Amino acid sequence: MSSTTSSFPERIELSGEGLVLRDWTEADLAAMPALFDDPDIAYWTPIVSPFDEAAARARLDRDRQLRAEGTTILLAITVDGGAPLGEVMLRRALEGTEIGYAIGPAHRGRGLAARAVRVMASYAFEQLGAGQVILELEPENAASVAVATKAGFRLLDVPLITGEEKGRPYALQTWGLLLDEHDTAVTHETAEALSERRDPLDCGPC
Repeated sequence: MSSTTSSFPERIELSGEGLVLRDWTEADLAAMPALFDDPDIAYWTPIVSPFDEAAARARLDRDRQLRAEGTTILLAITVDGGAPLGEVMLRRALEGTEIGYAIGPAHRGRGLAARAVRVMASYAFEQLGAGQVILELEPENAASVAVATKAGFRLLDVPLITGEEKGRPYALQTWGLLLDEHDTAVTHETAEALSERRDPLDCGPC
């Protein structure tokens, strides 16, 4: 099954690393502004700002459209399938299977981003047949660099991705993770009790 042409399931729920990644629902609309209406998310990610309930509705609708097109999935990050703490994304693109994330400001410092990235990477490798997953991030975003490193990614020797978003230029590094590297990273982090380690910000591209 090709990782770039196969469709996504209508419903997705992924568990691992002490997390449950689930579909966004109508019941989450009221909670989304508190997660995404944040200056760090506004600066480092393409998520619209300000982010109100109208933006939440538009994002949920866009999520469903992209899922149906087979290009992108957006999942709520939770610990038990309940209240959302942030979001993790998987996007199929010519340059690879990209993962992105954003953690609500009240929920940072718990290692959520790195754990969610590893769970989503497992899904990409095991269910979608991806050969490599990538993160695209700005080198100045120290928190995202820390997440990439903690999740087992390595900086790839490829050209920077440049462009402009929200009126400011950006230059993105590409970090990659192969299947055998993912297995090693999971084993290493489990041994070091990841759940007791803290991320400074946990905010990255999404």
